[in-house]
Amino acid sequence: MNLFAETWRYLLDGSNWTENGGFLSRLVEQLLVSFTALGLAMAIGLPIALWLGHLGRGGFLAINISNVGRAVPTFALLALLVTLDWPGSGYFGPYGRAGLATLIALGLFALPPLITNAYVAVREVPLEIRQAADGMGMSGAQKFWRVELPLSMPLVMSGVRLALVQVWATSTIAALVAGPGVGRIITEGFATNTYSQGMAGAVVVAAVALVLELLAAVAQRLVDPVPRARAGSSPNREEQLSEPRPKVAEAADTVGR
Repeated sequence: MNLFAETWRYLLDGSNWTENGGFLSRLVEQLLVSFTALGLAMAIGLPIALWLGHLGRGGFLAINISNVGRAVPTFALLALLVTLDWPGSGYFGPYGRAGLATLIALGLFALPPLITNAYVAVREVPLEIRQAADGMGMSGAQKFWRVELPLSMPLVMSGVRLALVQVWATSTIAALVAGPGVGRIITEGFATNTYSQGMAGAVVVAAVALVLELLAAVAQRLVDPVPRARAGSSPNREEQLSEPRPKVAEAADTVGR
């Protein structure tokens, strides 16, 4: 119980947040690394996965190649990268020591859920809706941007949500190669037998992960076109008593607006 009390006192001590190398500065470092790595992974992985999903081929190969990253521990990849001449362990702007190696390792770690969810999301758009778009004379690009992409966004965002939380939690390993982030506070605490410091760092990482998860869940709900269409409509009594429309027709009307 003393450890929990000491951890709580450590968290409540303002100097541990504001001093150089304290929680605030380390949080900024880790957020910067996490969102940059996620952004790079999204910029590379999402266009490829969405395009392959639209074409309906090549997805099996892309998903399995990206899933190879799951078999390689992120720390092992990071340790390998910092030993190479490039990217090495040098300072990389605001990302600190071994910043580039950390970004590459985390970006590769974020690719599997992004690619898998994006490809599956486009392929799971109902065939009836695709055929309706073809019947309306839409071109391939129009069908993708006006039908497939809006309907697939909830599942795409689910992949982004998963990747975000995973990258945030895993980015603490940067401290093991003297990189940026809250992991530095955790490793320093356990290295000096100041367990309350290490525990406090772990609590902060977990708390921020919960906040990011909630924010991503809200964003995922906002990009779902069908619930937004339902929420934005105010049916009259006759519509309420009438037979509900099929989901396919409702979705087609939503994305066609």
